Amino acid sequence: MKKTLKEFLEKNHACKDGFDFAKNLTLEEFLSTCERGDWILWLFAKTNPNSLPELTLAKAHCANTVRELMKDERSIKAVDVAIAFGEGKATREELDNAADATFAADATFAAAVVAAAAGADAAGAATFAADATFAAAGADAAGAAKKQKQNQKQTADICRKYLPLEIWNQNLI
Repeated sequence: MKKTLKEFLEKNHACKDGFDFAKNLTLEEFLSTCERGDWILWLFAKTNPNSLPELTLAKAHCANTVRELMKDERSIKAVDVAIAFGEGKATREELDNAADATFAADATFAAAVVAAAAGADAAGAATFAADATFAAAGADAAGAAKKQKQNQKQTADICRKYLPLEIWNQNLI
């Protein structure tokens, strides 16, 4: 019998849509089929609580998908620092300082994206990136929904690149 994610998702209070999608899947099946970066980031954070650099690197690349929406240079710099932290080229203090500067710069979606990428919220970067893309699409609801879906898939692909199955702590599942 294959070990599915159902019990783990129940125990950790996964969102209803995420639970319904993943409950009968193994971790490998989930990673290969999920088209929501925020769901992948959430699950990785829950199963790998000591993997901040890896998680931050994935989140920062997710946030980078909406870089063009960032109006303040401090927000852009914070994404760059988060990537550097994930690559081992910046310290935790530099990461925290960049996140703090972003909050001081702007309280918009872009600031939230960067703060999430800098470690404030495991699933936040992809979620905020998708929301910011959705909001940027404006009044065209169909176009906005399409852009949101595209961004969710893009962030899922980013997560698969930076959070491959081999680095997941599968003992917790």
